Amino acid sequence: MPDREHRFAAMLDAVAAVTGGEPPRLLDLAGGTGTISLRTLARFPGARLTVLDQDPVLLTIAESSLRDRATIVDADLGDPGWRAKLPDEPFDAVLTATALHWLPAERVSALYAEILQVLRPGGIFANADHMEEEGLPELSRKLLDHGRVRREAAYTSGAATSWPHWWALAAADGQLAPKAAERERIYPSERHGQEWLPPASWHVEALRAAGFREAGIIWRGGTDAAVAGLH
Repeated sequence: MPDREHRFAAMLDAVAAVTGGEPPRLLDLAGGTGTISLRTLARFPGARLTVLDQDPVLLTIAESSLRDRATIVDADLGDPGWRAKLPDEPFDAVLTATALHWLPAERVSALYAEILQVLRPGGIFANADHMEEEGLPELSRKLLDHGRVRREAAYTSGAATSWPHWWALAAADGQLAPKAAERERIYPSERHGQEWLPPASWHVEALRAAGFREAGIIWRGGTDAAVAGLH
């Protein structure tokens, strides 16, 4: 994902805009290894962070990377009760990236309404993910093919690690191996293999239907985009 940093910068720009540049109280939703949290701390050293995920491998890495600079929460976003595990709300911002496409449409719609409930009035939610532009179907296909070729070349040359190879390395690591086995029980391959990738317009409409008073696209990079909703 060559433009990975661009999406994070755009989301954090939006956070800075709604907080006046003050350190935010931020929920890193489906936060994995804490990628968004680490960048938030680099930009807002006094930020109060909560990282929520269910993956035991990724949460172990997040705990190691963030140490005592964030609260780590183990919760399943497929369960409407996930909010009960949050230690600190309401939040100024809720950010997530390349994660919610594992959830079905009806669950994402419900989740957006649940996220609204943990935001303060005026707070912001942003979701960066694979979201093609409906008006460019042919170009989107070409962009996806082009990106696939670039990634495969990077994998072949050793310049980047593929998704399957990364997980194989995690499973072979002494500290992470038990967590990888636990992950297999949580995410059986037959259940954790279906991606749902609607266009950005679907997300914008879902945010409005969930009750966000404003919703729209704040960043686009090829077939990826970041949508945001304002409480």
